[in-house]
Amino acid sequence: MQQSASRYHPGVLVSRDESLEQEFEDRLRETSALAVRVAYSVLRQRQDAEDVAQEAFARAYSRFAGLRDPTRFRGWIVRVTWRIAIDRWRSDRRRTAREERADITNRVETAEEVADASRRAARLWEAIDSLPAKLRIVIVLSAIEGHDVKAIGELLGIPTGTVKSRMFLARKALAEKLTCLANDSTKR
Repeated sequence: MQQSASRYHPGVLVSRDESLEQEFEDRLRETSALAVRVAYSVLRQRQDAEDVAQEAFARAYSRFAGLRDPTRFRGWIVRVTWRIAIDRWRSDRRRTAREERADITNRVETAEEVADASRRAARLWEAIDSLPAKLRIVIVLSAIEGHDVKAIGELLGIPTGTVKSRMFLARKALAEKLTCLANDSTKR
């Protein structure tokens, strides 16, 4: 017979519900890659994304028993991960700005092809980063993650009409920003 109320471990009394723990593990397996991708879409650093996803799951584990509807775990974990990633991104951006001011003279030039590709990628991410968070998340989930409108609405807990509106505004803003960035780069 399984003991679900508590188990004795040397020096520690642990209280847990094994079926709840199993359900959390199942949900973790289903959503772990998604959480990393959401974090990566904000941070663009694999290790940082994995750290954020790990932190999101640690928070989710401590609050999983109180989740009113465990079937909505996927959307919940996306929102938790997104918020943690945004906080990390803001912190990193402030730190980077301080470091760049201190080390402005220590930049190294690279090969021309690498520089061009890097500039194009930087322009795209600059345009995405300049979007408001509400627009940025729908464009990342749609264009980068490949989710459809309905799935995005479920993940973010918003109506599909709102998703469509935000996607339209995000695409329009990106087109304008990328056109301006391309024009600026040809003037140089």
